[in-house]
Amino acid sequence: MRDSRQRGETENAPRPIYLDYQASTPCDPRVLEIMLPFFGERFGNPHSVSHRHGWDAEAAVERARGQVAELIGAEAREIVFTSGATEANNLAVKGAARFLKERRPHVISCVTEHKCVLESVRRLEKEGVRVTWLPVGGDGLVDLSRLAAALDEETALVSIMAVNNEVGVIQPIAEIGALCREHGVLFHTDAAQAAGKIPLDVEAMKIDLLSISGHKMYGPMGLGALYVRRRPRVRLEPLFDGGGQERGMRSGTLPGPLCVGLGAACAIAGREMATEAERLTGLRDRLLNALQARLSGVSVNGATDRRLPGNLNLSFAGVEAEALMQAMPGLSVSSGSACTSASVEPSYVLRALGLSDAAARASVRIGLGRPTTEAEIDAAAEIIVAAVSRLRAGYAAVAQ
Repeated sequence: MRDSRQRGETENAPRPIYLDYQASTPCDPRVLEIMLPFFGERFGNPHSVSHRHGWDAEAAVERARGQVAELIGAEAREIVFTSGATEANNLAVKGAARFLKERRPHVISCVTEHKCVLESVRRLEKEGVRVTWLPVGGDGLVDLSRLAAALDEETALVSIMAVNNEVGVIQPIAEIGALCREHGVLFHTDAAQAAGKIPLDVEAMKIDLLSISGHKMYGPMGLGALYVRRRPRVRLEPLFDGGGQERGMRSGTLPGPLCVGLGAACAIAGREMATEAERLTGLRDRLLNALQARLSGVSVNGATDRRLPGNLNLSFAGVEAEALMQAMPGLSVSSGSACTSASVEPSYVLRALGLSDAAARASVRIGLGRPTTEAEIDAAAEIIVAAVSRLRAGYAAVAQ
């Protein structure tokens, strides 16, 4: 972790404009207001079923379960609360594959999945599961014909994320679900970046397992959920043992305040999704047009027509992303790189799209969110143009 003091920041310095909403979102004030009583007078354990404090907490948690289910077209009893999308993805991928391992020892996933899915599948591979890794095209999309060819009688599970966390590309989830259902194969999708932002319907899309993250959709950190289909029934092997909560799939006392917060976040997202998507698409296009009008060598990574409304992943030719971010202290964005020990490696997602190491290192992820304003977009454009121009001028001077 970098120490902010090493970058000359102080407690009194103005807060930068936040444009990293794919990394995390703030808890919506409306969500926080609903949660607060459950940290105080309504503190009961939702599993204490012998008194009013427990009944009150249980009722609130079950209402939240229904709100999560409604967002994705599921039944309340199909929702399992987890500590976040990482746990939900681990439970879905490992739980389903291990349960079916003896009869169906084959799993299919994609090379651009989130790390927690990649590592879960690699763990299964070490346990003897046969794994097929699907590539993506330059647009970041899975080739459905490749998926169809990879399916066989031993395939237990296909895990393909709904929206990529780096490039914001929206996969053809309904088509993938139909293929899996046709072959009797379970379909899991990591919807951490999709839930509450684009329409999801587990019935229409034939999804069997779906992972949700609270802090990606203006809910609390530390809580997520896993949808587990009941008809046809999906069986999972639990990750750990305990008191058998969540229908035996996820033991542990549920954090009532966080469950309530996730439910509220889902309810708000469901009501506001369409108008918010339209607003964010307009802001995203405003920023992209401003940058491309004033800078050369600005390209969008991934599909432009199948993209999360609030996402831009941009390459700035001739500029290192790390240097660019350091040159923009007034702007909070992220690169597509993952820091490993003392080195910075180009993003595996961008390389899978066919970008060169240089282009991947020149890429920045910009995420717009519910609090983002037109004024912030215009200010961000000015900051980025100035920083890129300054860096390019410096490189040119050194080259001379």
